[in-house]
Amino acid sequence: MRVLFLCSRNKLRSPTAEFIFANQPGIETDSAGLAKDAEIRLSEEQIEWADLIFVMERVHRSRLSQSFPRALKAKKIVVLGIPDNYEFMDEDLIAILRKKCTPYFR
Repeated sequence: MRVLFLCSRNKLRSPTAEFIFANQPGIETDSAGLAKDAEIRLSEEQIEWADLIFVMERVHRSRLSQSFPRALKAKKIVVLGIPDNYEFMDEDLIAILRKKCTPYFR
């Protein structure tokens, strides 16, 4: 399963998610940001690559739908509802990500 994690700037939440799930058996991970100043800005190729897309907030789903409507057809997108209140590899963020994402990997 190829899993893509998205947030705004690809600095804290989505890279943390990519990192903690990267060594999960049967899962390949990637991450990107939707803002113009993102560390790694989302590309259409990343969307096409992904089997499952996690976005941190509803606004990310809206931006994603506006920017890549055709590429999103038949893509499963999950809104995690995780606000931008955490640092990279924050223990609380890791716990939330594991709780919210793991059920989708079964």
